[in-house]
Amino acid sequence: MKIYDELVARGLIAQVTDESEIKELVNNGKAVFYIGFDPTADSLHVGHFMALCLMKRLQMAGNKPVVLIGGGTGYIGDPSGRSDMRSMMTPETIQHNCDCFRKQMEKFIEFGEDKAVMVNNADWLLKLNYIDLLREVGACFSVNNMLRAECYKQRMEKGLSFLEFNYMIMQSYDFYHLFKEYGCNMQFGGDDQWSNMLGGTELIRRKLGKDAYAMTITLLMNSEGKKMGKTANGAVWLDPNKTSPFEFFQYWRNVGDQDVLKCIRMLTFLPLEEIDKMDSWEGSQLNEAKEILAYELTALVHGKEEADKAKEASHALFAGGGDDSNMPTTTITPDQLTDGGIAILDLMAACGLIESKSEGRRLVTQGGVSVDDAKVGGIDFVITEEMLKNGVKIRKGKKVYHKAVM
Repeated sequence: MKIYDELVARGLIAQVTDESEIKELVNNGKAVFYIGFDPTADSLHVGHFMALCLMKRLQMAGNKPVVLIGGGTGYIGDPSGRSDMRSMMTPETIQHNCDCFRKQMEKFIEFGEDKAVMVNNADWLLKLNYIDLLREVGACFSVNNMLRAECYKQRMEKGLSFLEFNYMIMQSYDFYHLFKEYGCNMQFGGDDQWSNMLGGTELIRRKLGKDAYAMTITLLMNSEGKKMGKTANGAVWLDPNKTSPFEFFQYWRNVGDQDVLKCIRMLTFLPLEEIDKMDSWEGSQLNEAKEILAYELTALVHGKEEADKAKEASHALFAGGGDDSNMPTTTITPDQLTDGGIAILDLMAACGLIESKSEGRRLVTQGGVSVDDAKVGGIDFVITEEMLKNGVKIRKGKKVYHKAVM
């Protein structure tokens, strides 16, 4: 199966322009494609997973990835699906985040001469002259067409700043610049980026002529990825210092029955023939599928050794205790105690298990919290210093485990 057909079979392609040309480029390893990443944190999270796996698949087929870090557009903010403005980061913070991204991406794609490259759009966007930009780029855009774009229509009622209104122009200019400077002939993005991506294709054609190769492929990447990338307590990070391999494994082990096969098809590198056989799986077989998903993705991000440890720890934990050495652990300090103990809500907050006391009260009241396998009866429950010195195991709901020690 050719790589383009495989992307379709895995459910990755939502819509494209010039499909025959795109297939020709991708299937013959002639695509120089870019995907953008916002350096808003010092770690990627599972919401980026689909993009990372896509880059890996295409590079394995001989195509060249261009990783675009949005250090410049990050100063403006993307209106797509957002209700607030982004905070502005210092150049030092952006560079630090870029360095962290590259280190994590190296587990997926290969950087180097004639291989993948990483670029930062701050290098060209921050040098633009405003008047020149208006004359050379702004004249190519219709305000009427921009207002019809879904990403702007969603924000009109809440208010759309002039900064955000420029985002389409900036993103379009990125593709134009990458086309000229790096021979980038293809862009990938999520379905919420479709209007911005078409803007880039149109800008290249208007500036360089209709024969310019500028292709657009839109994936169900951001919409699916953003949904996968969030949990009740925030993002699931690829950095093991932010999300341990065990927590990472458990996150994927706990995906919904309706999502597990979709995730296996989109995110793992298992052969499609093997995945197709799972389509008829039901009941306990879906739990097996979830473990396959969790193991494959943990091995991809953290390596086989850590995936083995996480799998063994998960088996031991849910078999009734056993080895909890790989369980996420928080150390409680003496200054966090009051009268030789710590209240259950304070302990859960310290362990990052709840975002607010009200969430904790609801969980405890509904019987959703246990300490050392005993259900917590009320919010006045206190964990003593002696208990913490021995180590206590907290369970939130049925599937989230955490250990607290002193």
